[in-house]
Amino acid sequence: MNRKALRGSLLLLFGAVIWGAAFAAQRMGMDHVGPFTFSGVRMLLAGLVMIPVAAAAGRKVPEKTAEDRKRQRTGGLICGILLFAATSLQQIGLVDTAAGKAGFITALYVVLVPVAGWLILRNNPGRVIWIGVALAVAALYLLCVPDTGFQVERGDLLLLGCAVCFTGQILCVDHYAPRVSGVALARDEFLVTGGLSMITAILTEEIRWDGITEAMIPILYTGICSGALGYTLQIIGQKEVNPTLASLIMCLESVFAVLTGAVLLGERMTGREVLGSVLMFTAVILAQLSPVLEGKMKTSRTEKKED
Repeated sequence: MNRKALRGSLLLLFGAVIWGAAFAAQRMGMDHVGPFTFSGVRMLLAGLVMIPVAAAAGRKVPEKTAEDRKRQRTGGLICGILLFAATSLQQIGLVDTAAGKAGFITALYVVLVPVAGWLILRNNPGRVIWIGVALAVAALYLLCVPDTGFQVERGDLLLLGCAVCFTGQILCVDHYAPRVSGVALARDEFLVTGGLSMITAILTEEIRWDGITEAMIPILYTGICSGALGYTLQIIGQKEVNPTLASLIMCLESVFAVLTGAVLLGERMTGREVLGSVLMFTAVILAQLSPVLEGKMKTSRTEKKED
């Protein structure tokens, strides 16, 4: 691994730690405000933090052409809409779902990324990926369906939708990050997400200043650390690391979500949920190591033919 790839991997790992702790912070924040109010305030805060950062970064690069500015705005808008959908579904889903469990369901995006590539680009991801998908389906059954019968909770379905939207957001970032300023893309993404969240909050929730004040610590953490810092680390890290390795590192947020949920919220997972989490993590690992494993299988088949 070269120095750039190592640096990108460390940035993504740091982001995974931050995001994992954010699940607990998000649940704590919604004790005082509605989900859209929480998302709106924290994302707008993240966008405001990124404005001077993006301005400073912009002074170090050549002046952009009209086409560059258009690409920047388009990327920020599309990524922002996808992030709004993902964070909204996640925030509402966390009302009914434990932070640790939510972290593992959200991690399904790591398996969905190569599958989406197959559906959109018609690139068959290989047998290893399909094994990972089967394990992920089994894991979701254990995580979402109780022993009493097939009763998937509303929060579980919302988090599944969140994983789908995060799949789109990751593919969008992977497309635009090499072509535009990473920090400017993060700034625009946050401002779009925050603006859409606040509009939705005004239409659907009662926004109280005292509630925002009481939720200030979770808002500050998720806005500055999980938002401005975490997603910027994702964009910069993805520039230097291939998408497969990047997704593998980012999925570790689910592990940190369980740890922080246990420490901060006193959450405990059942044996069934632990088994589901292990299967999900195995599926994620298989999905990300699939290029290596597929290569070994091809080499093995070639050697057998030669014999």
